[in-house]
Amino acid sequence: MEPTLLVPANVVTARHPLPLSFVPMPSAAYRLHRKAAQLAEQPGRPRLTLLQADTAPPPALHLDLPVGSRVLIWKQDPSVADLGVRKSYLPGIVLQGPRDARITYGVPGIASVSPNSFGDFIMAPETDQFDAVHTFAIVRQTLTMYQRALAASGAPAPLPWQWNSASNTAPLAVFPHGLPDVMNAYYSRSDRAVKFGDFIADDEHARMYTCRSLDIVSHETGHAVLDGLKPRWLLSNNPPQTGGLHESFGDLTAIFLTLSQLDLVEAVIAQTRADLHDKTFLADMAEQFGLALGRPNGLRNADNDLKLSDAGTEVHAISQVFTGAIYDILADMFSFERQPAVEDDAVVLLRVGEYLRGLVLRALLAAPDSRATFADVANQMMSISATDGKPQDYIGFIRNRFIVREVLSTQALAGDGGGVTLLQALVVDAPNAPQDRRACCGTMNHAQYGSQEDVLDDERQALAAWCHGYHNGAAGNGAAAGTPATP
Repeated sequence: MEPTLLVPANVVTARHPLPLSFVPMPSAAYRLHRKAAQLAEQPGRPRLTLLQADTAPPPALHLDLPVGSRVLIWKQDPSVADLGVRKSYLPGIVLQGPRDARITYGVPGIASVSPNSFGDFIMAPETDQFDAVHTFAIVRQTLTMYQRALAASGAPAPLPWQWNSASNTAPLAVFPHGLPDVMNAYYSRSDRAVKFGDFIADDEHARMYTCRSLDIVSHETGHAVLDGLKPRWLLSNNPPQTGGLHESFGDLTAIFLTLSQLDLVEAVIAQTRADLHDKTFLADMAEQFGLALGRPNGLRNADNDLKLSDAGTEVHAISQVFTGAIYDILADMFSFERQPAVEDDAVVLLRVGEYLRGLVLRALLAAPDSRATFADVANQMMSISATDGKPQDYIGFIRNRFIVREVLSTQALAGDGGGVTLLQALVVDAPNAPQDRRACCGTMNHAQYGSQEDVLDDERQALAAWCHGYHNGAAGNGAAAGTPATP
């Protein structure tokens, strides 16, 4: 009889396999380790197998491989644990930094990130290098998304940054850790950059990095994109609704970027059971940041019932009116197009999101270059939808949702709407009504877009005028220049 061979549980060889009854029970820590290891695994290089007759001459081989890089990113927000960190693919050339022709690395204190031997940027999560790659990737995906939207509408063109011209093609700089100990993030036209803050979020001294949220990064990039298309809209001397359009576009950019990725769309469908008015990460903006401020639905919630009469001149509140109307239109279009027995819900939502993204972008482009209102954009959306040959239901969804939000009235607007009855605005900003930007993101509060510097200049000029008059008067009285007069 052969001796019984006892194999330790931690030894597995081809010669001495474990018995079939052995079932490994890895710890939670081990499962996390394996998941991280699998994300970083690299495939083998591509091989080409050629089958041909023995008598055939050898053909000239040309293997046209796609150019691009894989990256690890937070697929939504760090607090949305079900999605977590996943691989994503960026088509096109990405160089050390990371950087490309339109977006560059701008992180002081963090070494630039080099691609691995496969040209990929696979960095360990929760490291400086990961943050640099993640932030670059979301900015790039956002810019690519809107360029594709224009291309789909028959107007392919690179979207310029605000400073770009025939002689200036400078890129947008990305600073993932650009605002240490600052609970904010912003796009700066003068710095040609998007900068993200980090701060201590709770009593346990856990540091929160705004750059790790897809919502926050895409929101600030949305400001940069719209500033390149409508540079006057960001200035605070516009009516409050114009400021609301800018802030809303940032939030809508986060929603549209989520809807552009099939895995995220599938997650939305599963989470909501195909009811977009159910609780979902799609409607919640920047969940982790919101939780740090005690807000369970993120910084803002797109699935809201706000009307213009509820908002006043506060740009943050006004923006949610427009965002909420677009979110309702998305849900209406999706419900209209659903055919679960014929087509997968995720595919339908992906397609509807793609159309609505392009529709909103084209309507914003067609709106006035300054002092634009919600009604301007809403009417353009109806007109463009009709020109696209969409069903009358689409036009009805747009009209009804903006009427409910008190953006449009039921009174017809004079002019040609391309076969569509355009409507007058219902609630309008008072003449010369100032924008209240106190609760907006860092971009809207940045001094370069406001009137604060004008106020400071007025004070400086008043000081200079007083000094000039005083010195001239003192000299005329024979007093020493600069000596105060005796009261």
